[in-house]
Amino acid sequence: MSSIATVTVAGVGLIGGSFALALRRLGYCGRILGVSSPETLEVATRLGVIDDGCGLETALPQSDLVYMAQPVERIIGQLDQVRKLVPKHALVTDAGSTKSAIMERARTLFEDGPHFVGGHPMAGKEGRGVRVAEAELFQGALYALVPTGESLPESPVVEEFCGWLDAMGCRRRVMPASQHDRVVAWTSHLPQLVSTALAAAIGTQLQDGRELEIAGDGLRDMTRLAASPHAVWSGILKTNPGPIDEALAAVVQELEGLRDALNDGSAEEHFQRGQRLQGRIADR
Repeated sequence: MSSIATVTVAGVGLIGGSFALALRRLGYCGRILGVSSPETLEVATRLGVIDDGCGLETALPQSDLVYMAQPVERIIGQLDQVRKLVPKHALVTDAGSTKSAIMERARTLFEDGPHFVGGHPMAGKEGRGVRVAEAELFQGALYALVPTGESLPESPVVEEFCGWLDAMGCRRRVMPASQHDRVVAWTSHLPQLVSTALAAAIGTQLQDGRELEIAGDGLRDMTRLAASPHAVWSGILKTNPGPIDEALAAVVQELEGLRDALNDGSAEEHFQRGQRLQGRIADR
């Protein structure tokens, strides 16, 4: 018998919508409720992503699984209300891009139940919103799970949730919040900021559009992430400043080393280290 009869997705965008669609594709027969803006809920209901849209006060008391897929700061801001409304047996999880700030608050609120497990699916696409959600988005993606204690809680609802992640094709990995935030600072946040800085620097120097006609695909590839709006990244940057600062400092040092190498002819060593990392990424 299923422990999850009703799922509430708070934030029915790309991630939350894709989670709901993946459940349906896999044969989940329970109810899926959505909590989002009225416009988003209308689209999500029409597309069959959710069964019904409502507010937290209506959805949470009848939920066995609450999937919080909003921006990080909104997740943190809603945890108190979620804790008060959700049933004791339920599981609350999130899909926030940083974990330390969320888990610090969750440990206090959910100490004596219901269960809370932090999460972060390392999946996405350039588009935003429920219209671009897809059932296969999590296929093959690493899915970080961050418990409030040393390990995931032993509970039927937690076990069933993990089973759904496995069925979606996720590669589950349990890790502490500090490790998660340090790693994503290097693998996700740093590439975004480097792309943003590169595009900003070039845009300042080459303001004549005709000059950009000389650019090749390399510039397009390197600046693709710069299209991301600040609104998407504001909460991430605020909740992971230490690891991001460490990563940025290392890149600044590397760039200064390359700058010095222009004079002493030692640039090859930088290229070799870069090639080794790129090879490791390509071999995954």
